[in-house]
Amino acid sequence: MTTATTRIPGSRPGRSARRVRTAGGRVLLYAFLITLLLVFALPLLWALSSSFKDRGDIFGYPPRPLPSPATLDNYRGLLDGQPFWSWLLTSTVVAVISTVASVGLCSLAGFAFAKYRFRGRNALFTLMFSSLAVPFAVIVVPLFVMVAKAHLTTPYFALVVPWVAPAFGIFMMRQFTEQAVPDALLDAARVDGCTEFGLFRRIVLPLLRPALGALGVWSFLNSYNSLIWPLIVISTPGDYTLPLGIQALFGATGRQYDLVLAGAVLAAVPSLLVFFLLRKQLLEGLTAGAVKS
Repeated sequence: MTTATTRIPGSRPGRSARRVRTAGGRVLLYAFLITLLLVFALPLLWALSSSFKDRGDIFGYPPRPLPSPATLDNYRGLLDGQPFWSWLLTSTVVAVISTVASVGLCSLAGFAFAKYRFRGRNALFTLMFSSLAVPFAVIVVPLFVMVAKAHLTTPYFALVVPWVAPAFGIFMMRQFTEQAVPDALLDAARVDGCTEFGLFRRIVLPLLRPALGALGVWSFLNSYNSLIWPLIVISTPGDYTLPLGIQALFGATGRQYDLVLAGAVLAAVPSLLVFFLLRKQLLEGLTAGAVKS
């Protein structure tokens, strides 16, 4: 005797179980992302809140999430008693010059490595790319000796020139150029009489816009937040960059955490502006090549 099994038309066994597993996976994913957001956001929110507290209340116990009462004395003491605007101007000018130079030179070098064939190209690219494996601590002393021997320790030279062609930027632009710029398009432009520099300016650069934006954000933040190299090459307080000036607040007068937190909040404004202005290009540049056509 056989037993007949009744099945509802259109139903699929295991569908409800798969839905439960999918819902459970989404809950775990959202919980992980929210936890990660809190890990990164809470220190920033604490710094913002503490910048409006008195120095004695910053490390008060139990800690209070909001200042009570809020005060602007930290910002007044920073802006009136310290050369904050000079620090900000130096850091911003150095970061802008470094970013423009890095984007221009890295895009040129990446275009050359990607679209031109010349003797020693692979060896030169391998040598350049292998420099990423060299820690900064290994080259910092020889680099400082070279700059000092050449008497080129002026801030706008020493802080910009050694970093105008980073290996990461050249590698990034080479990879993006190979994917985004077809050889047939370049050959057609050459047939029409376009010069090599005209190719780069009129055809290549517009196609590299997402990568240029991503490299620009990376270069600006890397230069703007630099501390170790300015600490080595700059000795005059009037030439301090913003990170170096904020670090100087931990000086002989004591650890002025109230001024440091106020300076950190103000120092974050240019970085946030650059990120929000170029966030579209940044995301496009970072995700380029992630989906195969």
